[in-house]
Parts: sequence; structure tokens; C-alpha cells
Amino acid sequence: MVSVIIPAAGKGTRMKAGINKAFLELAGKPMLFRTVMRFAGIEGVGEIVVAVGADEVAFIRWSLSKIPGLPAVKVVAGGSERQMSVANALKAVSEDADTILVHDAARPLVTKSVIESVIAEAQKSGAAIAAVKAKNTIKRVSADGVVEDTPDRSTLWEVQTPQGFSRGVIMEAYLRAMQDGFVGTDDASLVERMGHPVRVVEGTYRNIKVTSPEDILMAEAMLRDEAIGKAKDGIETLMVKLAEKAITLRQKVEKEMRK
Repeated sequence: MVSVIIPAAGKGTRMKAGINKAFLELAGKPMLFRTVMRFAGIEGVGEIVVAVGADEVAFIRWSLSKIPGLPAVKVVAGGSERQMSVANALKAVSEDADTILVHDAARPLVTKSVIESVIAEAQKSGAAIAAVKAKNTIKRVSADGVVEDTPDRSTLWEVQTPQGFSRGVIMEAYLRAMQDGFVGTDDASLVERMGHPVRVVEGTYRNIKVTSPEDILMAEAMLRDEAIGKAKDGIETLMVKLAEKAITLRQKVEKEMRK
């Protein structure tokens, strides 16, 4: 079984909204709900564990229980840092889960194909991350603002989520990090320091992390684009079905006329 952890306890200071940014609305729905819904219907996903602020647990648990089609949902209190929130969520993961995904609440546009690819690679190699190739030239800069060198862009990837791991790998990584007092920039960094290889699964540039007001505008535009695409697909499917029925009807009429 796959368990999905969604840390959503951050206050999002860059958003300057005064509330947990995961509760901000995107096209009429809270961002957290849109993110959680991306995992509905994914084969193998048996539970979702959401980590929110301690004072938000009861309300979010009740709210998520009203969303149809979701796998089992658990809501736990997060911590002051993302890593602590994930650590708290790991304690609530079902014993039946052999694969664990961690996905940012602020990435509501992740696709089904990326989720499934990360799950498949995590189950194969024990550790996998979604990432996209860096588009821009990256400079390494000193503390006083002087360029030190220019890394080869072909080797650079922008890391996203979901990040997936076998149960044993992620549990050991978090235990060691806690024992050593290590705080990483993402979950994969905790695994890397153990010497365990982390495989890259190519993600999509649409899987943005919503961290600023400008990102909300971009995410809403992408959601509208998705909705239009689904509507077009639905119309095309309907037209094909109508055409097939028309052909079948014509064949029946022609057959009757030949009698």
C-alpha cells in the first residue's frame, strides 16, 4: 500500500496572507483540498496523512471527510518546521504502507502520470523524486556577491514533489536525521546523506509551488487551462460516440433496404 504525506502546517510568510497558505482558495477551492484530490483514484494509494497546525486539526479532519472519492485520510499536528511535520506524519502512517510519498500542499497541479511514475520508481529503487531540468543558467555566488563559477546546466535539475521512498528507507533517514540534529532542504536530502541513491523521475514545469501572490494567479490560469482541456476532450469523445452511432444506424438502414 502507498501512503501519502502532505505537510501543510507552514504559515507561508512570503504569501503575506495572514493565514496558512494551504487554505487560500484557488479557483474557488482551498489549495490543500485541490492538492489532496490529486491523489484520489491513484492505484495503490490507500491513505493520505495531512499535517496541519495543532489548532487546525479538528476542522481539517472534518472538512476532508466531506470530500467524496478520497482514500482514508488522517490529520495530525505538524511542527514548527516542515521536517518536523513530516516526522509527525510518519508516526501516523499505517503499518500496511510499504511505500511512502511526501508531497507539498502548495503543489496542487501535480499530474497523475508524475505521481504514478514516482511510485513505480520508489517501489523499484527505494527512493525517487520528481524533478525538471533547469532552464536557466545557474551561477554560484560568494557571500559578497561575486560569481565564483557556472555549473554545467545539463547536470542541474529543479527538484519538486512528490518524493517517494520505501518504508524502511524513509524511516531510517528520519531517525538518523533526528539523532544527528540534521535538517535538510527536502526529504531526499535525508536519504542522500545515508548514501542511498535517489533516482530522478522527470516531472512537469506546470507542477509549480505556490509561494507568492503571483503564483496564485499562475496556478489559477493553469487550472482554467486544464478545465478547458477536459471540456474539449469530453466534447471530442461525445462527437466520436455520436459518429459511431450514426454509422451503425446507417448500416442497419442500408441492410434493411437491401432485403
